[in-house]
Amino acid sequence: MEDCDLIVLITTIACAITKCCTEDEINLLAASFVQLGDTLATYLVQKELKDKKNDVIEIVER
Repeated sequence: MEDCDLIVLITTIACAITKCCTEDEINLLAASFVQLGDTLATYLVQKELKDKKNDVIEIVER
């Protein structure tokens, strides 16, 4: 995907959603995607911390 392709795709999807959903549905979708993003970010941070901890343990055990 080129640099702006993802941005264009997301914008296109958002515009399509506004044409077929009510404001209440859009609010629910927006809140759901924020929660999804936050949950994925939490997962990645937790994984990174665990990986760093395992790296330190491996170095100490050598």
